[in-house]
Amino acid sequence: MSTLEHLVQEASFDDETFERVQLQSPLVDKELTGCTFRGLRGEASVWKDVRLEECVFEDCDLTRAQFPRTRFFGVTFRRCKLMGVDWSSIAPNPTLSFDGCDLRYVSFVKVNLRKTVFRGCKASEANFIDCQLGEADFGETDLTGANFEASDLSKANLAGAQGAFLAPGKNRVKDTRISVETAVFMACPRV
Repeated sequence: MSTLEHLVQEASFDDETFERVQLQSPLVDKELTGCTFRGLRGEASVWKDVRLEECVFEDCDLTRAQFPRTRFFGVTFRRCKLMGVDWSSIAPNPTLSFDGCDLRYVSFVKVNLRKTVFRGCKASEANFIDCQLGEADFGETDLTGANFEASDLSKANLAGAQGAFLAPGKNRVKDTRISVETAVFMACPRV
């Protein structure tokens, strides 16, 4: 098991596990491949110019974390608290998946989330603005109050999502799978 001191001092890591680390210093110019983070406490932490490839975050608290120019390739978040994270400054074309995560109040602006999986997440009041969400899967995710605007949701799966509202005039929704509840919301204009 690796330590916080090791994480802060070294530049690259392969197949290491970091458990119950309290991250207080910014991580800058790091490369992490095949690493696992369990129980990481990184509220308001800064991950700048970090490259994460095939990494897994489990039961971590990254509330309001910042990820400027961080590159995500095959990164999975499981049961993580990611409230209030603004993902808009991450590097282009991430490959991410979220399983059972708290994504309330997050912002994705101009982010390519094509084929991203949001499974069993709480994403109420989340913002998806000008995003590529084609073929994304929102299975069993709570999207109550989530804002989708100028986003491409072509072939996305929202059939199992709760509280989803999509304005077809503000988003591209061709072949988007939706629940009956969402279809009713879309058919009845809001007053």
